[in-house]
Amino acid sequence: MYPLARPFLFALDAERAHGMALRGMDLAHSMGLSRLLTAPSAPFPTKLLGLTFPNPVGLAAGLDKNGDHIEALFALGFGFVEVGTVTPRAQAGNPAPRLFRVPEHRAIINRMGFNNLGVAALVKNVEALKTRPGILGINIGKNKDTPNDQAARDYLNCLERVYPLADYITVNISSPNTAGLRELQEEQQLRALVSTLREAQEKLAAQHRKRVPLLVKVSPDLSDEDIDAASRVLNDLGVDGVIATNTTVSRVAINQHRLAKEAGGLSGAPLLGRSTATLRRLRTRLPEAMPLIGVGGIMSGADAVAKTSAGAQLVQLYSGLIYRGPKLIGECVEAIRRRKEGRSSGMRTDHE
Repeated sequence: MYPLARPFLFALDAERAHGMALRGMDLAHSMGLSRLLTAPSAPFPTKLLGLTFPNPVGLAAGLDKNGDHIEALFALGFGFVEVGTVTPRAQAGNPAPRLFRVPEHRAIINRMGFNNLGVAALVKNVEALKTRPGILGINIGKNKDTPNDQAARDYLNCLERVYPLADYITVNISSPNTAGLRELQEEQQLRALVSTLREAQEKLAAQHRKRVPLLVKVSPDLSDEDIDAASRVLNDLGVDGVIATNTTVSRVAINQHRLAKEAGGLSGAPLLGRSTATLRRLRTRLPEAMPLIGVGGIMSGADAVAKTSAGAQLVQLYSGLIYRGPKLIGECVEAIRRRKEGRSSGMRTDHE
């Protein structure tokens, strides 16, 4: 069905098409027609972070900022869904137009700016779910007008509000669309922020009698030295995992395109190489016991396998879903399954 709908959606303004696609997905789910949008895969349980994921392919944050579409998204076959980024207070985000397709490169530029209805609205939506259809991650950020020296207050606010509802929580300090946010990845600022959040996490675990994993999402634009510094901090402070990566401000791959000068984060196919290189370096700098989630530029099953080959145990989709539709989910699940089964078979052969 998606191949039929895509030309119509791509003829519309990108942000309008985004909203229309989500409403259509909700309608299909309410009518029990989600199976027409995707081809469900056989279960492929993956244990990580103390959780059992039905399969290792998830939805990246940003598509469903307020948790309005959780059940319909899970019905597409995702093993986990991450909603947000959510901030303490509602904010409109950056002025429109702020979302641009670059179809020649299978890419998207966005400068949305954490537009969301605030953490109270997201909490209400999650609490209203009739069932918990799968592993739910919640991505938290700070409000645009909160200075960096007070950022911890915003992250703590969101952490405390979503903790009872999330299966895992992601700290977003890597969006390029909130001025100054990426400065929080600098070694000393990162250590101060994550230390505060880790302390709060342990207190909340005791209070709620459950431990919700805390992950940090990093930028693909960090230098090797910055990746190494961030790895030291995240390892020292014992975060539960890392998501690599957010979008890039680089335009090298599309520098001749008419949209190349549009501000914002670039995602899609041009991001694959840089995000995977960041992932690979993180894997060599972090202990094997620390899980990595690979996201950025996955447009095929082979791209998902490239992430797992670089060290990711789970992967996430976003832009690939826009260009390929829900069938990409099952394609990635099956590609990762084949790689795992092939590797296991090879290991058995070596011992025979």
